[in-house]
Amino acid sequence: MNDNSTNRNLMLAIALSVAVFAGWQYFVGLPAMRADQAKQALLAKEAKHPATVAAPIPGGVPAQLPREKALALGGARIKIDTPSVDGTLMLRGARFDDLRLKKYHDTADPKSPEIALLAPKGTNFPYFVDFGWSGAEGVNTPLPNDNTVWTLAGGDKLSVGKPVTLQWDNGHGLVFTRQISVDDQFMFTITDSVQNKGAAAATLYPYALVVRDGVPVGQHYWVLHEGFVGVADGSLKDAGYDDFKDAGTPPKTFSSTGGWVGITDKYWMAAVAPPQNENFDGSYLATPYGATKAYEANYRLGARTAAAGGGTVHVVHHLFAGAKVVDTLRYYESSLGIARFDMAIDWGWFLIITQPLFWVLDQFYKMLGNFGLAILLLTVAVKAVTFPIANASAKTMAKMKKVQPEQEKIKELFKDDPAKQQQAIMELYKREKVNPVTGCVPQLLVIPVFFSLYKVFFVTIEMRQAPFYGWIHDLAAPDPTSIINLFGLLPFHPPSFIPAFLSIGIWPILMGMTQWVQTKLNPAPADPIQARMFGLMPIMFTFMFATFPAGLVIYYTWNNLLGVAQQWYIMRRQGVEVHLFKNLRLDALMQRLTGGTKPAAGE
Repeated sequence: MNDNSTNRNLMLAIALSVAVFAGWQYFVGLPAMRADQAKQALLAKEAKHPATVAAPIPGGVPAQLPREKALALGGARIKIDTPSVDGTLMLRGARFDDLRLKKYHDTADPKSPEIALLAPKGTNFPYFVDFGWSGAEGVNTPLPNDNTVWTLAGGDKLSVGKPVTLQWDNGHGLVFTRQISVDDQFMFTITDSVQNKGAAAATLYPYALVVRDGVPVGQHYWVLHEGFVGVADGSLKDAGYDDFKDAGTPPKTFSSTGGWVGITDKYWMAAVAPPQNENFDGSYLATPYGATKAYEANYRLGARTAAAGGGTVHVVHHLFAGAKVVDTLRYYESSLGIARFDMAIDWGWFLIITQPLFWVLDQFYKMLGNFGLAILLLTVAVKAVTFPIANASAKTMAKMKKVQPEQEKIKELFKDDPAKQQQAIMELYKREKVNPVTGCVPQLLVIPVFFSLYKVFFVTIEMRQAPFYGWIHDLAAPDPTSIINLFGLLPFHPPSFIPAFLSIGIWPILMGMTQWVQTKLNPAPADPIQARMFGLMPIMFTFMFATFPAGLVIYYTWNNLLGVAQQWYIMRRQGVEVHLFKNLRLDALMQRLTGGTKPAAGE
């Protein structure tokens, strides 16, 4: 391979990396930041004007009410109170439509409002879950519906170890009983039974559905799936809200033995699971809801026939309504047999990398008690795994740095004969055992690792509001410092209209500085245009990383520092003079950090 081919390959790798980072910044970083700013603005507005009632939505949808007023309209409710959730269950319709998550708040301030997951009809974005029975076609037997007022037949508050029992008699021989229990996390168990006291057999079909009317602000991330999610026949069944943007879009249907369906957000989900040994018919659909749409995920089980004169049928459903904690999802997957329940988390294209990276990071967190420290240790672990490739690349770069003066002499000597110039350079590479392609390989590893790490930091709730030291209180959010707030000395965040170059935090700047040092250790391209690109890359990446999660920026800053130490050590072992550290008076410090010494002559 000649020198021009090597340069082309290297430039291609660099251009691809820049394109990926720039595209990510445009399609992911900025939209995510703007969506979060819009959400925070909405929260601030609602906090300032909690009693405001919005104008009616066109299409006959009732005016939107504050949550507390909407809850009061439905009549009597049963209190729900566990270590993880609180809320109420409405007796009219026995609908799950009021649930908040005790351990999660709108902001990092523990005094801020709890995350409201489910919401009743009448609020801005109703989000609820229903269970029930449908009848055989052509049979008009009264069945429970939205207006059915259930009687509380057992228990007065739903809590761990204290189920409640509801009952309703349809007046035509069928008595419906529903027992609801809940664990200390986010799983509800709904046991429905029907006793037939009539003179004729009754055939009924159990069903469950999750409904969201409209899509809240901040639910649009290009990199993240939000909307319908579930598993049927062992494979993921997902669909976005945009899949139903066109009027008349038919439902997406599927059948399976075992599985689940639901609607997911970035960190939260409501999902229903039928008995895992039964076949069900599931579907995702959207229907008009004023100016927007109502989205529904549902399933229906096979027929159950209650014999006349006291025959009874029953079914056990499960409802997950809570935070998508990886360990919790996997616990339910194993304990309840819910197929592939951890696929509720959008692990991304590089699932084979993302899940192991998170597992290692989570183990380090459990050992160290701080996700920031776990990130630093993860960086070392990744460096160790990729060391053979990175080490070969670093050796190649060191050798190329070493032979660069000789290479320049060859170019000057044969400047009028390109063929002899290339032949002499290739002989130089062969004599010094230099393979320039080896130096390009790590560039190809950067992209999948970057995507995977971004996914881990962006989608796992374990990283949400996880603090580091100093000014980083949320590793999943961008560095909050900037020149506008004097790098954190002033207690406010820059507004969204501030130009990006004024909103760069301390950690992105540190990352850019470490990348600049690492670039300077590599041999400079002979082409001045390529050399200029190399010089600009640290600046470009500093701007790009300004909106990335702080945890990712910390990872790459530490990764760069380890790379600099490794490159310096190898260059010293290869007998290459590191002028950069000499000029910065850092040579002695690097020797102490790496335990390296300058090799003796001839080593």
